[in-house]
Amino acid sequence: MQELKLENNWDKTFKESDRVEHRKVTFFNRYGITLAADLYKPLNAGGRLPAIAVCGPFGAVKEQAAGLYAQTMAERGFLTIAFDPSFTGESGGTPRYMASPDINTEDFQAAVDYLSNSDEVDPEKIGIIGICGWGGLALNAAALDTRIKATVSSTMYDMTRVNAKGYFDGEDSEELRHAKRVALNAQRTKDYASGSYVRGGGVVDPLPEDAPFFVKDYHDYYKTARGYHPRSLNSNEGWNVTGCMSFMNMPILQYSNEIRSAVLIIHGEKAHSCYFSRDAYAHMMDGNPCPENKELLIIPGAVHTDLYDRTDIIPFDKIESFFKQYLK
Repeated sequence: MQELKLENNWDKTFKESDRVEHRKVTFFNRYGITLAADLYKPLNAGGRLPAIAVCGPFGAVKEQAAGLYAQTMAERGFLTIAFDPSFTGESGGTPRYMASPDINTEDFQAAVDYLSNSDEVDPEKIGIIGICGWGGLALNAAALDTRIKATVSSTMYDMTRVNAKGYFDGEDSEELRHAKRVALNAQRTKDYASGSYVRGGGVVDPLPEDAPFFVKDYHDYYKTARGYHPRSLNSNEGWNVTGCMSFMNMPILQYSNEIRSAVLIIHGEKAHSCYFSRDAYAHMMDGNPCPENKELLIIPGAVHTDLYDRTDIIPFDKIESFFKQYLK
């Protein structure tokens, strides 16, 4: 495995719990990329534990929402890892700040590889949590990986849909997709000539007065003390301009209606992104062979980033009971 430089001081956007043990770990995916993770374990726990791998939001790092989810679930009896995806955060992979529907789905499966081979984990009791864009990727992983016994998708984005069709499907036309392809491929030519990749910019800052609410919502998390992190793409210079290009061409939820394992999809009622979860759930239930273990939970009044870090809004009791029911 590639040797990674890992920060061992506590540099999270949330307080360290005195109810869990914490350490850094690394593992590798089948493309040979070494991934970095924070491992959280219930204090003084022994034997093989049920385990959960957590990732997201899209463009965030494990020191933000994913780590909060992982630490909280460790307080509730699970061994958890929050990991940085390939090409981002403390994980390996070059060039930096790229995304891939294939490789990023593989990142979840690599986390399951690691947990399945850990002496601290019961390999028959492994679940995953995906937040925001990683919610869609979690469902994609669950459709492929039968070792995953339970999946939670929280405040999800379908990154293939939003890249191909724009927000609220407002760019869903051949003409607009063609224009986007022309611009992205022109950027590829420039990047190759320069030998470097132009960054797309993270969440806009300063915030324009006429910014739509969902942009203000992201700014309130990524650009303030609430959620800013120096390694977070969204908090800083964002993905490469061409970093998410392949998402335009590859729908990730094609076979989600064949997921037999348990799935809980959670979204805020007032979130701009709620349509992703509602539609993903409807597709998942269309002819599914195991509909009885699938659930859509809509949180009244909640907006998108409420499910990043608002511990009074994130339904951790429900998430705990879900995993305890299906990781047994």
